[in-house]
Amino acid sequence: MIPLDQAVVARLESYGERFEVLVDPDQAMRIRQGDDVELEEAVAADYVFSNAAHAERASDEALLKVFKTTEFEPVALRIIQKGEIHLTSEQRRHLIAEKRNRVVTFISRNAVNPQSGFPHPPQRIELAMEEARVNIDPFKSVEEQVKEVVKALRPLLPIRFEEVRIAVKIPADYAAKAYGELQTAVTLEQNEWQKDGSWIAVVRIPAGIQEEFYDLINKISKGNAETRIVERKS
Repeated sequence: MIPLDQAVVARLESYGERFEVLVDPDQAMRIRQGDDVELEEAVAADYVFSNAAHAERASDEALLKVFKTTEFEPVALRIIQKGEIHLTSEQRRHLIAEKRNRVVTFISRNAVNPQSGFPHPPQRIELAMEEARVNIDPFKSVEEQVKEVVKALRPLLPIRFEEVRIAVKIPADYAAKAYGELQTAVTLEQNEWQKDGSWIAVVRIPAGIQEEFYDLINKISKGNAETRIVERKS
């Protein structure tokens, strides 16, 4: 559990009742985003309060009225997921900066300039976000905000989300290693072992990471792999 002096309040008001739990802001945000987080890592105390500042516990009657249970875990999770998390200015700045970086990275890896077929560098995306005066909400998911950010950027940057299907052939000497590494790095749509021990596959990747993908293939095969773009799909 997080120490009490580092916790912030997560608050939910419903049916005229107020419920509060003391939480680690970073872990609470991860829970809101759907990450697999143990509740014990996110809370500072196993209590639901009506007023945490005065250490006033929520009554069983109020809990049953709103949550239909008095058990701490489902109540705390709902408060974290649906309520307001009260951050300090420094915590809010930190979370906004972190979320902004994740949004920029997502766009850079998954979208391209349709005029050139190449991804926009992260710095170009950041500058366009500043010019468009994009505001990042620390409580919204990356996926939600990417849609909003891209809509704001389109008048400034030609941008299109695109996936690429690439056929790959790896010589026998490097095939086993390539198979092991690519299973976790890309989406394997088809793969087949050849009689000579070589391995062929069709993989699907976000268009923005093509260069990164080719670097990985060349590293694994010492430059002996064959690749061919099969399809570009928006």
